Amino acid sequence: MESDPGQFNVPKGMLASSAPAAALAYRESIWLDLVGGMAAGSQEALSRLYDETSGVAYGLALRILRNKEDAEEAVLDAYSRAWRLAKGFDSSRGSVMTWLVMMTRSIAIDRLRSRATRDDRTETLDEPYHQAPAEGPDPELNALFRQQRERVLEALGRLPAEQCQAVEMAFFGGYSHSELSERLGVPLGTVKTRVRLGLTRLRAYLEDLE
Repeated sequence: MESDPGQFNVPKGMLASSAPAAALAYRESIWLDLVGGMAAGSQEALSRLYDETSGVAYGLALRILRNKEDAEEAVLDAYSRAWRLAKGFDSSRGSVMTWLVMMTRSIAIDRLRSRATRDDRTETLDEPYHQAPAEGPDPELNALFRQQRERVLEALGRLPAEQCQAVEMAFFGGYSHSELSERLGVPLGTVKTRVRLGLTRLRAYLEDLE
């Protein structure tokens, strides 16, 4: 059964959706047109969307899976899913980039859960979010994503350590609240509070950095 990409509620700005606002809004309009082309059956539109955005998706998949071949397969699966689901894309629920990245995360975590022991999954947390995603062919777009990543890192750095840890483990490790409770040795209610407060503060910090 496929995981729900929207299960983890990501704050605005965390997935290259808001800054620099004007430049990314322009890109988003292009990507939205490409998704429309995919919905109409255009493989050229899929190819263009892949070329422009797959570097970010691959960076996330590699961060989670720590294996190039697995990351490449996860990204291909994600764009295959995007092709199938293009007709149902709803821009009111989020940006194209967020849609693609969350599908990639969902697939990567499904792969991680199917292959890994709990210790293997813990290893994915050894390298922080500071790791840069693979870059695509567009230098201007790469620069935008680097700026966005720096904003996210700055916002994460302002979180209390326990909240930052919980958010990173939930997003990159795919841990559920109950798994986090067991892993961190704290009550379930404490885990839920840390994640909720961490995401709330992260959202506020990212808005401050607009």
